[in-house]
Amino acid sequence: MAFFIKQNDTSPSLQATLKDGEGSAVDLTGASLRFHMREVGNNTAKVDDAATISDAVNGVVYYNWSAGDTDTIGSFEAEFEVTYVGGEIESFPNNRFIEVEITDDIA
Repeated sequence: MAFFIKQNDTSPSLQATLKDGEGSAVDLTGASLRFHMREVGNNTAKVDDAATISDAVNGVVYYNWSAGDTDTIGSFEAEFEVTYVGGEIESFPNNRFIEVEITDDIA
């Protein structure tokens, strides 16, 4: 999955459906969610913020960009981190990252 956004934009939100290894939507009922993003080749997170579960049963989530999240042009890798009711933590996607490309803005 690749997501493109212009420098300093805060819309559109990054939306995803979280799926298990068999491709079925993950039930997020009662879970909490965070969004992490770092520049490719960098180990420090640029974004570590709460994200929103919009449809828990069908695993639909989104992240609303904040000021400063998209101020740096470049290639980034991101993931959603779920904390389930029992305290277990799982990151999605679990076999790769979400590719985020921030491109320059004319004005």
